[in-house]
Amino acid sequence: MRLTRRGRLLRAACVLIAFVSGIVLAVDGFTPSGGPPQPAGAARPDAKDSVASATAHPADAAADPTPRPIPPLPASPPTRIVVPYVRIDAPVGLTGLNPDGSVAAPNVDDRNLAAWYEGSPAPGAEGTSVVVGHVDVKTGPAVFYKAGSLRKGDTIRVLRADGVMAVFTIYGIQVFAKRSFPVERVYGGTGHPELRIITCGGTFDSKRGYSGNVVVFARLTARM
Repeated sequence: MRLTRRGRLLRAACVLIAFVSGIVLAVDGFTPSGGPPQPAGAARPDAKDSVASATAHPADAAADPTPRPIPPLPASPPTRIVVPYVRIDAPVGLTGLNPDGSVAAPNVDDRNLAAWYEGSPAPGAEGTSVVVGHVDVKTGPAVFYKAGSLRKGDTIRVLRADGVMAVFTIYGIQVFAKRSFPVERVYGGTGHPELRIITCGGTFDSKRGYSGNVVVFARLTARM
């Protein structure tokens, strides 16, 4: 049976869960004090199958939690991602599937590197785009180490190959237990151009790795 683009994405998403849960791990040589930041009020994802949502900044308590979307942009691959609040400014490479069907990991030799899963729509195009990255590597914190400290209302800027800067506004950030990762909720379409940033989160065990995944939910709200 031939799969639709959505079907291919959701099937690949099942692989991507294992990829994100498995490759974004602290390894021997780096043990962060207290671990990477987690979404505000986050429960241990290995203790419950529920999720924990971020809260708005105190100064932005009156902000609209559901940012108003704009029409989708033509497809164009991303080249850089900038998140001013946590000082992320990183190149974006491409990642696809390995011969065994698993999603290829970003290069661990460059800890300031994110990767767009090219089986998902380009950032700003119609659908849900997926960008992944390491939370830490052997030499220290990596590109998405501070992703768990983002909040509703923060913006993510993605520079594309066509020169357009797609601006996404965060409307949620959650940590999910690996064993109950909600594929459809994270990767499914919403009717708007959306972005997901995914990295590891929760508690860390030297044998099992991180217990969950931090997922940032954002919607296209401007272009520059």
